[in-house]
Amino acid sequence: MTSSASAELSRLLFDGRYEQTHQDLHELLLDPVFDPREGLNMTEAGKLAYERSRAVHAGLERPRDVLADPWRLFALAEWPSLVDVSTFSLLMVHYNLAFGTVVEHGDREDLKDLFDELDRLDSFSPYMATELGYGNNVAALRTEAVYDPATETFVLNTPDALAQKYMSYSGFQDVPKLAVVMARLKADGKDHGVYPFLVRISDGKQLCEGVHAAPCPEKPVQGLDNGLTWFDHVRVPRRQLLHGDMGGFDDDGRFRPASGNRRKRFLRAMNRILPGRLCVSSAATGAGRASVYIALRFAAQRLTNAPGRNDLPIIEYRSHQLALYTALSRTYAMTLLLNHAKREFTAAPQDAVPAELNHLVAITKALSTWEMTDVVATCRERCGAQGIFSANRIADYGSLLQGLVTAEGDNQVLLATTAGQIIAQYDDGAEPAPAPDPAGRNLGDLAFLAAVVRHREAELLREAAAAMADDTGDRTYFEAWNGTINTGLEMARARGVRTALESFAAAAGTLKDESARTALGLLAALYGLTELRRDAGWYLARGVLTAEQVERLPREADTLCARLQPYTDALIDGFNLSPELLRAPIAADDYVSAFQQRTSAFGPAADAVAEGS
Repeated sequence: MTSSASAELSRLLFDGRYEQTHQDLHELLLDPVFDPREGLNMTEAGKLAYERSRAVHAGLERPRDVLADPWRLFALAEWPSLVDVSTFSLLMVHYNLAFGTVVEHGDREDLKDLFDELDRLDSFSPYMATELGYGNNVAALRTEAVYDPATETFVLNTPDALAQKYMSYSGFQDVPKLAVVMARLKADGKDHGVYPFLVRISDGKQLCEGVHAAPCPEKPVQGLDNGLTWFDHVRVPRRQLLHGDMGGFDDDGRFRPASGNRRKRFLRAMNRILPGRLCVSSAATGAGRASVYIALRFAAQRLTNAPGRNDLPIIEYRSHQLALYTALSRTYAMTLLLNHAKREFTAAPQDAVPAELNHLVAITKALSTWEMTDVVATCRERCGAQGIFSANRIADYGSLLQGLVTAEGDNQVLLATTAGQIIAQYDDGAEPAPAPDPAGRNLGDLAFLAAVVRHREAELLREAAAAMADDTGDRTYFEAWNGTINTGLEMARARGVRTALESFAAAAGTLKDESARTALGLLAALYGLTELRRDAGWYLARGVLTAEQVERLPREADTLCARLQPYTDALIDGFNLSPELLRAPIAADDYVSAFQQRTSAFGPAADAVAEGS
């Protein structure tokens, strides 16, 4: 397969933006500050993540400029996690959630000093929304900011243990912190709902007066200073209310919320969550690509035996191929789905986000992080004991994904909410589309695969909407929804899979290189077959697949794997990764020598290195 094929696949995966948006981030991560450091405790690892975050900030344009270009923000989410998962977390909280909120709601002359402080990264900005007792239900948070007109300050207070801010970065007191805190604004005896406030948490020496923090329990891999934070009547100057267009103070000093209902103002205050979900998906797919890249490079070198043969690369086994090529197909599918969501997001008006875009972003976030969780787990297992070591990266990516499935909205809750909104919009008067006829259809036909999944999506939606509309019996709304929720979740997932398959088909039509087009078609077919196998019983029961087709699915998948093998290098070269970037010994051209060098193991490779030094 030619280098032109890899270049075409790279253009596809990075949406034609690699050189302008991604390349300098890739090169920045080659800096020695990102070299592995063995033997650090969790505090030392956390402090290193802050050091690396400052290095990224110093090597790029200012955060305000990154935020002005969403493609750049998404790229920033994608790359640092490949060499330090904690650095990704710090950067995304500061750039997108916290500073993004300041840019959108507090870019005013009277806040210029604090704005510039965050733009220079003189202080990090934690984002404090989630509370211990309310989790995903941020709208019900209890932290309160009561306006005192006599001093023109807000009194920020945590009324009880359930209202403690949860998981935000407040543990390292020697790191300057200027947090965005979501609190319930109370003025003139009225509760005006949740608004963001800029609150100084620490001055670089200690926590500020009235601010208290306790560390969360230790997490594997990520040594960040997550904590519980609470406020004891902290005075916050009036100017540090980030009200934006959500309200403001009259000349007489009275607070006036903007017109409209409280729910809309809350969503406006929290609107960095939407691009945040695309950032989370960017990190997830980046980790998935790196995991598959490492696992496939290792599989081409890792020797095993076979009946009648010795020293056979393990990738020759069809069982190994099925696991890793399926992971590769899912990684491509989620990358293409994410690219589609990014394009839709950047093209939409940001002051009035369409409901369909919200649905697409939510489904993309949930499906991509779930899929990449499985991909990373598969790759770790297929690398055997080598996959356990942090030096080989994949285990660390597993820890990252565990956090991503709950970041910016827990997947299960997020997808259920989205499903409920889609069901509520269903037009029960629409003529149902006929099921695709399976007779004589090729299971590798991408159009047929997409049509089959589209039919499943439509039928699940129709079924869920009918169940919700059924007024027989004496059911509460909760009982009706509780009986429908799992069907709704499956419907929303099917919508994501269908969109990914359609993105695959659209992408294939843009490739000029014949070998790249062939490789992508095979990969797309494997992804589609994987999805059909997942729900084969449903398709068979409804006549969308025949019994013979269902029985043939495993053989078809094996055949696709055999046909994909010659295209492996080009497919993973399209990721624009390298052993030098990832610094994972098993991804090296000679993994035995690389592993010996990393461990200072005795042996020929180590001796050769010593003689040449």
